[in-house]
Parts: sequence; C-alpha cells; structure tokens
Amino acid sequence: MLFRLTEMESIERGSGGVQSIVRAFALLEVMAEHGGVVGLSDLAERSGLALTTIHRLMRTLVTLGYVRQEPSRKYALGPRLVVLGDSAGRLVGTWANPQLEQLVDRLGESANLAMLEGHEVTYVAQAPGRHGMRMFTEVGRRASMHCTAVGKAMLARLPDPRVEDILARGGMAAKTPNTITAPGELKRELDRVRADGFATDEEEQEVGVRCVGVALPGDPVRAAVSISAPVGRMTDELIAVAVPLLQETAVNLASDLGFVPQ
Repeated sequence: MLFRLTEMESIERGSGGVQSIVRAFALLEVMAEHGGVVGLSDLAERSGLALTTIHRLMRTLVTLGYVRQEPSRKYALGPRLVVLGDSAGRLVGTWANPQLEQLVDRLGESANLAMLEGHEVTYVAQAPGRHGMRMFTEVGRRASMHCTAVGKAMLARLPDPRVEDILARGGMAAKTPNTITAPGELKRELDRVRADGFATDEEEQEVGVRCVGVALPGDPVRAAVSISAPVGRMTDELIAVAVPLLQETAVNLASDLGFVPQ
C-alpha cells in the first residue's frame, strides 16, 4: 500500500517543497491513520520510504515532541500535536461556517463539513438548519465511512488499496437495517457515487435521516460537505437542487482551506 510515496513525489515535484518536511508530515498522517502508534516496519510499508530515512525523520520529531517512542520501541503521536490540533480545529470552523451558512440559507437544511481521520470521518463544522425539527451533528463527532454520505463521497475518490485498508480497520458494522455491510455492494455504490458526483446516506447511519454529500476537490482527498434532513423533507427534488450547490461549496471550501492550489 505505497499510496503515500506517490502522493509525496507529486507534492515534491509540483510545489518545490522541502523534501524532508513533506516526508515528515506524511509519516505523521500515516501514524494518525493507524491509531497513533506504529512501528518502523509498518511506517516503511505504508509510506514506501526507506527505514533509514524514516528513522532519521522520527528521531527529529521525537526531539521536537511531536512524536514519542514507547517502551515497545513503537512510535506514538506526541503531546505537542494536541495544541496544534485544537487551534487548527477552531480555525477550520471559523473558515467553513460562512460557506455552510450560505448552504443553509439556500436550502434550509443543516450543512456539515467532515474530514477524513484514519478509518473514520470527523465532523469539524456545522451550520444548523432553519426548521424547528432539524438535524444536529456535534462538532468533533466521529462516524464510520461506509454508512455516511460524507464518508462514501471520500471513499469514492480514494484508490482501491486505501479503501480496502479503511474498511479492513473500520469494519462495516450495521448501524441501521439500511446500512450496506457487504463489500461488493459498497463497491457498486461507490461506482455510482463516482458516476453521479455525489453520495447519499439512505437512513444508513440513523433511521429517519437522509443525507447527501460531495467530496472537496484536491489530491489527496481530505474532506466532504453535506446536508442532512429528516427523510420527509430530503426529497429527490431537494437533492437535485442541493447537489450543484454542494459542489460549488466544495470547491470554495477547498480553496479556503488550502486543499487546492490558489
């Protein structure tokens, strides 16, 4: 699963970035995607980097406090990342909320921004809908990828080895009677998402709730935006109106958050 090596080479060529910085952050992302504690051999397998390169970079990150070495000799994400994460999380909400509120003004329903974290999605911003009965997703809540519109929108943009890895670690537990739990059925669903340009959650995460989501552009994919509503209001007609607005918002958010070149 050497998807990281391809991503790193692309960034290094396209941005003129400093190679060691690109690789250090790639290793931190690999660690986060695999529970925060990873051995050298696993880092080498996941990143495609040589063990000597990984050891040198990890030693520097340990010295800075962004990584710590466990008694088992494995590496764990360090405490200094907590401060960075909290500050970044607050800023993402500040940057995203104006775009989400525009969606709510035009559609009336709750709008959400979620980011890919390991084998799950984490909701990082929400603008509540205008109706008395509305959907509310707590910022910071984590959810499975196979049963959410935001999750499926991102899965459809990921390479097959990455999708298989996410599903192997996260599983495909049934959240409701409508949840897709068979890999073959999910593959067909992701093919549909790629063809249509949007994903739906048909009461798969929560009975009575329907969602439609679009991934933010950028390589690698990092986030998706969605609207959610009770099934009685989230009609096919509303989805038809919502999809182009979600796609427009996804482009704007990707630019605001720095996911695509300015």
